[in-house]
Amino acid sequence: MKKTSNYKWLLFLLLALSLVLAACAGGSDEPEKEKTEGTPAEETDETTEESAGGPIEGGDLVLAVLSDASSLDPAGSNDVPSSVVQANIYETLVNRDDDNNIIPGLAEKWEAIDDTTYEFTLRQGVKFHDGEEFNADAVKATLDRIRDSEVASPRYFLFEMITSVDVVDPHTIRITTEYPFAPLLAHLSHNGGGMISPKSIEADYAAMEEGQQAGSIISEAPVGTGYFKFVSWTPGDEIKLAKNDDYWGDKVHVDTVTFKVSSESATRNADLERGFVQVADPVQPIEVAGINNSDYATVNQKASSSLSYIGFNTEKAPFDDVRVRKAISMMVNKEEIIEGVYEGFGVPAKGPLAPGIFGFNDDANPISYNPEEAKKLLEEAGYGDGFKTTIWTNDNPQRIDMAILLQASLKELNINVEIEQMEFGTYLEKTANGEHDMFILGWSNPTGDADYGMYALFHSTQKGNPGNRSFYENPEVDKLLNEGRREANPDERIKIYNTIQEHLIEDAPMVYIHHQEYLTGVSNNITGFSIDTSGIYQLQNVQFVE
Repeated sequence: MKKTSNYKWLLFLLLALSLVLAACAGGSDEPEKEKTEGTPAEETDETTEESAGGPIEGGDLVLAVLSDASSLDPAGSNDVPSSVVQANIYETLVNRDDDNNIIPGLAEKWEAIDDTTYEFTLRQGVKFHDGEEFNADAVKATLDRIRDSEVASPRYFLFEMITSVDVVDPHTIRITTEYPFAPLLAHLSHNGGGMISPKSIEADYAAMEEGQQAGSIISEAPVGTGYFKFVSWTPGDEIKLAKNDDYWGDKVHVDTVTFKVSSESATRNADLERGFVQVADPVQPIEVAGINNSDYATVNQKASSSLSYIGFNTEKAPFDDVRVRKAISMMVNKEEIIEGVYEGFGVPAKGPLAPGIFGFNDDANPISYNPEEAKKLLEEAGYGDGFKTTIWTNDNPQRIDMAILLQASLKELNINVEIEQMEFGTYLEKTANGEHDMFILGWSNPTGDADYGMYALFHSTQKGNPGNRSFYENPEVDKLLNEGRREANPDERIKIYNTIQEHLIEDAPMVYIHHQEYLTGVSNNITGFSIDTSGIYQLQNVQFVE
């Protein structure tokens, strides 16, 4: 049995006090799906339960999820709750396996023509859900659209280095970049490059000409080539997909999959126990042992490539002063948070990159817990008497608990923190607009490369919706991030990214909390479920069991 830390008892005590959370209303989803962590047990990548019978075909799979999608347009969002749905509808030219190797997707093979040109041979006989043929013209239409300034995609940064997408023949496409870009294939594996039916793209552009927002048509009726096809979306309630009987590859086993929004963990787990849902995500860390000891489900545990963090709006006083940011960083005890809030699931973060990500700096020296030094820094910055501020969080239990603990810790510096909790869609919109002081959020890394883990979060051109919600700007970091994109030599890239991480620790635009472990409740009535390191469900092999 795990010993509960003093920090956790402090959390219980604080929760019992009359802390007022100013609740706001609004939007929809979350950019880095805050999955939870706990005492590292044996990691399971795939849930396979023995049963009296064997796997069967058919059935209606239901997943109870914390948050709704914000968009079903691959170019229209950059959050995990949207991505987990999109990944089942759309497919990319290439994929990544568990070892971060690039493997074929809609492209059967590819070759580098020169340092800035790749040529891809496309699969033949693939059709979109609307019957349109997948070919080189479709690839060009998708990649041209996401780079269109009129579309203004928050995922533009993934493909901004591409200068041309040329049709060689119906089944060959050539992609040229402005400069040698080492992680191009990794970026093409991101679901932001999910292939969209040309007919849908045409309809979406027509709607834009009539004054509608980019993505309005595509998001409402998404059409890809994936093994599931779109059925319906009731915002705030559920998204339903159905088996694509005409899929070019191995077909799914279930008839339908429903992503049902369920904001309360107790409700998700009760529905899992009663058999109303087969997957509950996320499971709270404190619930892991109970589910694993039950006779109805187990918890799938997966180490992640994601980062959870406390961000500062560096364009607002007093957070425009690095001494204030570092002082607050020194009041955060990461180990105690992981033990007290996350039940030991996850590892402390040194910087923005998780272990296993290309460019991770294992020699980085993170800011450590040091209240005395924090007081000195605040005095130097002219805030010895403290100040009032706010910290925002969405309706994620661990983020709320973290905000409460930070609120208590900062009282030692005479910093009076008001906690504001809001629905995720509103949260994303307001932080993208820079209306916040401090905020708690996360960032996944589906490409496995340092460029994705830092460019969107810290480059000055990415402020707001693309990812830089700290509104951080450092010309030297911009320069190094640009160099990292252009450097072809892997060893030189690592040196560049190591230097960037040192700058980011010193500048402290955010407190790098931890790299979480995804905890997902999975019914004993299904087999074949897994989740990848960026939090994307793998549903193609899921089957019900008798």
